[in-house]
Amino acid sequence: MQIQINTDSSIDADEDRVQAIREAVEDAMDRFSDRLTRVEVHIRDENSDKGGRDTRCGIEARARGLRPVQVDALEHTVDKAVREASKKLVRALDTQFGKLGR
Repeated sequence: MQIQINTDSSIDADEDRVQAIREAVEDAMDRFSDRLTRVEVHIRDENSDKGGRDTRCGIEARARGLRPVQVDALEHTVDKAVREASKKLVRALDTQFGKLGR
């Protein structure tokens, strides 16, 4: 499973932050790793310096032979947005694979 992380210019995406995001997504997707080919994480700050709940994390997972599943979360921090989007993706993948009986 390949994980690609994309951030906009207003997100501080140093090497440690990117590694922490990668690990959080890997942990959340662990039980699906044999079914997923790629996971794309997109993080952006919706309104820059204005503050508030403005960090959006969108995650798209591509499973072999199936349509991509995409979720997003809007939170106060990057870490919270990644965690919430990861939780939503786990639920969405549970539903998708459950319907297929896999």
